[in-house]
Amino acid sequence: MAEITAQMVKDLRERTSAGMMDCKKALAETGGDFAKAEEWLRKKGISRAAGKEGRVAAEGLVGTYVHGGRIGVLVEVNCETDFVARNPDFQDLVKEVAMQIAAANPKFVRREEVPMDNFEKEKDIQRELLKQQGKPEAMLEKILVGKMEKYYEGVCLVDQLWVKDDKKKVSDMITERAAKIGEKVSVRRFVRFEVGEGIEKKKDDLAAEVAKTLNQG
Repeated sequence: MAEITAQMVKDLRERTSAGMMDCKKALAETGGDFAKAEEWLRKKGISRAAGKEGRVAAEGLVGTYVHGGRIGVLVEVNCETDFVARNPDFQDLVKEVAMQIAAANPKFVRREEVPMDNFEKEKDIQRELLKQQGKPEAMLEKILVGKMEKYYEGVCLVDQLWVKDDKKKVSDMITERAAKIGEKVSVRRFVRFEVGEGIEKKKDDLAAEVAKTLNQG
């Protein structure tokens, strides 16, 4: 069985708002697997984060982030009350989300928004590449599952790795902050502008430049 460290317990507590002893027991019961431990807490009715799912988040903020006058982001992040919308922790979360969008250039908030045509086109491309690599026909569908997960990680905001900590997804960061704030938090929509976007020109990777800046900050 994996050793359950104090840091593991602290991390799970931040994600779920459950008590320290409950988090320690959940990790012990699931061999240190965070996803299973979180599920264990939810099944026991302990995780307060789980109870937020059915609640309505219709308040919130429209956040902005501009990088060097060349990339600009507008993002709407919702919470449940106007009181929380004025909370510095929530405002910081909105800023983090806006900076993530500037740096990682997602196309959608979540995978349910990806048009089926886009998904199938990417799947066909990946299938053809696998065939060219000589992968066995019988293994293609299994390999494609992983490839399409990577696709979602590239184009969907909440599935992306957080630019400030690549051991977490953006969804994990939001869940942790929501647990601390005490309300349901949801990213509704965003727009991202980049100078010269759509105009044929020499390509320079502004997104990579933003990500590097954020990691140094």
